[in-house]
Amino acid sequence: MSTRRIALLVEYDGRRYAGSQYQKNGYTIQEALEGAISNLTGESNRVALAGRTDAGVHARGQVASFPTESAHPEDVIVRALNFHLPEDIVVRDAVEVPLTFDVRRQARSRWYRYTIVTGQQRPALQRQYVWHVSRPLDLQRMCAAVASLTGEHDFAAFSGPSSEDRTTVRRVSRAQWSREGRFLHLDMEANAFLNQQVRRTVGALVQVGEGKLSLEGFRSLVEEARPGAADYAAPPQGLCLMRVRYERELFADEEYEDI
Repeated sequence: MSTRRIALLVEYDGRRYAGSQYQKNGYTIQEALEGAISNLTGESNRVALAGRTDAGVHARGQVASFPTESAHPEDVIVRALNFHLPEDIVVRDAVEVPLTFDVRRQARSRWYRYTIVTGQQRPALQRQYVWHVSRPLDLQRMCAAVASLTGEHDFAAFSGPSSEDRTTVRRVSRAQWSREGRFLHLDMEANAFLNQQVRRTVGALVQVGEGKLSLEGFRSLVEEARPGAADYAAPPQGLCLMRVRYERELFADEEYEDI
């Protein structure tokens, strides 16, 4: 019997990983975490993750948990795991939680941010973390379109082809654009997300901004909920899992705050 359960606040650069969850065709964040935990504790325990990220997608506030019989205090766990992890994965904090804690089912919401950089010249320093769109975008139209996403809807149109979700209904509590110089940020927060939902949403919104898709056409994607209708997915490198929220705040990381 496991005597403890530990929750981890994890940050990673997803470029060289096949996604967050274990899969047969590539190395994943889950595998890296499990390997580091095994090196520390000598145990082979499965890591659970709160949010699913695709290949190439990043995270600033992923939450993971694992059972253990190890008596190591939390600060030792953080230091030791970071010693064993590759440089592109960092455990920012660790806390002990009840054995009954379910990192996925008990999450109230997930917050993702997608970042676009505009302008004729491609970026050099940020190129691995943004989508460069050189064509002019009408941000006012994109803001008008994104307003139709909040609330509970059937988001089947924005789901990827490999989705195994039992239902495509999700509740979006926040969907908004903001500008920071050349950078456009789309922040979306929902109780859960479908496979590729944010990336396909961004793809459709960029088509609105380019004038290729009308506001009515975007709204019909939401209202008609035709599976896979939003078939243009933005590239993965612009997407980041920012935060997972719970009824009780798990971590006391000073940098782990809303923007």
